[in-house]
Amino acid sequence: MVPFSFSGHDLVALPQAALFWPARKALLVADLHFEKASWFARFGQMLPPYDSEATLADLEALIAATDARELWCLGDSFHDSAGSERLSDAARTKLAVLTDTLDWTWITGNHDGALGADCGGRIMEEAEVDGLLLRHEADPAEPRPELSGHFHPKLRIRVRGKGVSRRCFVATTRKLILPAFGALTGGLDAGHPEIARAVGADAEALVPVNDRLLRFPLAA
Repeated sequence: MVPFSFSGHDLVALPQAALFWPARKALLVADLHFEKASWFARFGQMLPPYDSEATLADLEALIAATDARELWCLGDSFHDSAGSERLSDAARTKLAVLTDTLDWTWITGNHDGALGADCGGRIMEEAEVDGLLLRHEADPAEPRPELSGHFHPKLRIRVRGKGVSRRCFVATTRKLILPAFGALTGGLDAGHPEIARAVGADAEALVPVNDRLLRFPLAA
């Protein structure tokens, strides 16, 4: 893990599309989108119904690898506000163990703004933690340093004539957008005008690769 500095804090961008905050032993993830497949199934689009369990398994592995004590979900943890009601028994049990074990906080997003309290943990619209603002969607007018999700950024480049797409973080001196962690999530090009509008000028795409953090300037 290679730390980088953001607004005076040492953070670690993980290849698994999560952020680790060593000083707090905190793991931050965005856009889990639990029960996305079951939501689509209601409208006749049948997808493999294992996205929640796969996402939870990835999360369990990362918690064990980092020895995290806190877990912050930066919004759209469920694909819709009723998603928690559709969890399988296995996924519900696994989630209950995690929320009981860790200091777990759900930040609500545009998909799960009416999230109920049956998931364990605490539910907040946003939070300020040690001077960093945690919310779902970046606010272009926010002057405080801010961590968010929402856009599912991906870096798309060509390498040796082949197109390559990787989940990435988008960073400026005051804003840091996390990639989507969920097993069944798409992505928006990191250079998209909506991302540029949210973070402002001089943004970089950060791509963690093994023991390196690759930085790619993004056009304003």
